[in-house]
Amino acid sequence: MYKFFIKRVFDIIISLSVLTVLSPVFLIVFVLLCISNKGKAFFVQERPGKDEKIFKIIKFKSMNDKRGSDGKLLPDGDRITKVGQFVRKTSLDEIPQLINVLKGDMSLIGPRPLLVSYLPLYSEEQKKRHLIKPGITGWAQVNGRNSIPWKEKFELDVWYVNNVSFILDLKIIWLTVLKVVKRDGISSSTSATMEFFTGNS
Repeated sequence: MYKFFIKRVFDIIISLSVLTVLSPVFLIVFVLLCISNKGKAFFVQERPGKDEKIFKIIKFKSMNDKRGSDGKLLPDGDRITKVGQFVRKTSLDEIPQLINVLKGDMSLIGPRPLLVSYLPLYSEEQKKRHLIKPGITGWAQVNGRNSIPWKEKFELDVWYVNNVSFILDLKIIWLTVLKVVKRDGISSSTSATMEFFTGNS
């Protein structure tokens, strides 16, 4: 009952409430990012959702589009702007995803939606993370976020899929708030963001 109906109602009520309360912050961040990113405040990218259905995720843009002499984007650490760095550390870059939640692409809580290019790389067990809607936060995020290896992250994702409950979601929300306040696990040990997943071999 919770997984198939109440969770969706919960998503809509909380998302609308948070967007309403944070609308002044949303506007301020939007303006600051427009200034620092030459008019580009949002980052939009295709991601796989439930049953691997592709949707477009919306986030605040924390990195610029600077490229090297070879025409390729510079490393993440070289492209994060000062405003973007603050937005990432405070997790404000996640706010626009509430729009994805209202549209039904995402849930507040679930496995994080990753890159489409990762789809062929998952094992059959790891693919189970797509049996439910992806989330803004999740069990893996409150147990390490970007500081844990991919294998452990996927194990935590699948565990959540198999154990979804109202009490568990409340626990994840509370732990997420603590993580945001402590600014914990935002970066991996070797990169400004999580390293790319290259498969299980």
